[in-house]
Amino acid sequence: MKVNAYLEITMKISEANRPAAAKVYTDYRGPFLKEIPGALTKELLIRGEDVQGLHGFDSVEDAEAYLKSKMFTDDVFVGLKPLWSADPEVRIYSAV
Repeated sequence: MKVNAYLEITMKISEANRPAAAKVYTDYRGPFLKEIPGALTKELLIRGEDVQGLHGFDSVEDAEAYLKSKMFTDDVFVGLKPLWSADPEVRIYSAV
């Protein structure tokens, strides 16, 4: 299993809302890894100023497709949006 692309979603989430964000991560981590084509890893990174969802994929195309998937648009996005204090930053990287 080699990660060839990363999807990084950086979110401004207040300390009070972080447990709810962690629940969304926990609820969808397993289904993400089992159901999303090309999904290899998923981590939640927390620091003082923000929270990052870091997703590893087989390809950049798989990462882009996830952002358009039903799981992301109907479940993950809907669960996280009320917790944001600013719009998230979304970046996709190729790994070499």
